[in-house]
Amino acid sequence: MKRRSHSGKFQFHHRWRRKLFAMLMLVFCFASFFLMESQYRRIKMLTLISPASQKPKIAFLFIARNRIPLDVVWDVFFRGDTENRFSIYVHSRPGFLLNTATTRSAFFLNRQINDSIQVEWGEASMILAERNLLENALMDPSNKRFIFLSDSCIPLYNFSYTYDYIMSTSTSFVDSFADTKDSRYNPKMHPVIPVENWRKGSQWVVLTRKHAEIVIRDESVFPMFQSHCKASFLLSFGCASRYQQGLDKKSLPEFWRDHPFPADSSKEHNCIPDEHYVQTLLAQKGLEGEITRRSLTHSSWDLSSSGDPKRRGWHPATYKLADATPILIQSIKGIDNIYYETEYRREWCTSKGKPSQCFLFARKFTRPAALWLLNTSALGISDKEISRR
Repeated sequence: MKRRSHSGKFQFHHRWRRKLFAMLMLVFCFASFFLMESQYRRIKMLTLISPASQKPKIAFLFIARNRIPLDVVWDVFFRGDTENRFSIYVHSRPGFLLNTATTRSAFFLNRQINDSIQVEWGEASMILAERNLLENALMDPSNKRFIFLSDSCIPLYNFSYTYDYIMSTSTSFVDSFADTKDSRYNPKMHPVIPVENWRKGSQWVVLTRKHAEIVIRDESVFPMFQSHCKASFLLSFGCASRYQQGLDKKSLPEFWRDHPFPADSSKEHNCIPDEHYVQTLLAQKGLEGEITRRSLTHSSWDLSSSGDPKRRGWHPATYKLADATPILIQSIKGIDNIYYETEYRREWCTSKGKPSQCFLFARKFTRPAALWLLNTSALGISDKEISRR
């Protein structure tokens, strides 16, 4: 009897331990399930909340030959942001690096894109460079606006004002008008690009993320530009070769525009791709209702009063040290409308529904001119006087 009782007691404890182990395993499984579910919900919430909590950024896309000659000016401008609301991308010649030896601003360190190409003015390679910049900038989902800038461009206002101006509207800023006077349209583009969709304007545009994605995904308009939109008169008169020969002798990337064009160039289809591509693409897509049809970058094309014949032509003025005055900057800031002759259209500039200045940036400035304006506080991009560097 004792032996049986002992055996029954052992079996009872064994069954109790098995039940306890099973219960513990069940509790552990439920706990693990609820923990994983909780983690999943947390991650999902963070995914949903993160884009909203991250302030939208503006991507500044610089097209440069090598270095950024006005990096000191831009350094002051970018220091005005304390909320991580911008990113920088630079297209320079292949192999060029922005390091401590080539830039004096920490903002530009290593900001060159790795897939840059050799750009030749008057050919579609300029468009391809712009598309490469956009592809790199679109990798950051926080980038919501994309600004193209030349390396001779300066900001006219501080970062906060510039950011609010651009982000206050849902449209892109694209200088675009019907090209009825020039003979740049090549009939060979028809029917892919009908003449009624042919547009002209400045390449210095500000794009929304939607329009930036349309540019990099375009597989119909861009091939037409590669085949049928070239500056044929530059090639015929050797200007392109002069550009290549002068690469190491000039400090600004657009010096080739200083060569006067032939008087009879209107007889050719002298198509400058970067002055037509984005404008024509958006017109082709039926998206002109989603753009503000003006540029935010000022260029001076009225050179009729210039005494220097080399400064006349189809190219904007280059402001040198003697030109850089507070009066010049105030005159640019005072512009509040733009007139388009081919469309008999006057574009009055507004911001947040109120009349405003038209331009946030200006070009083309030499380094001495830009530094003088910076050191005399003529630009107004910083509240503090800038000491000499």
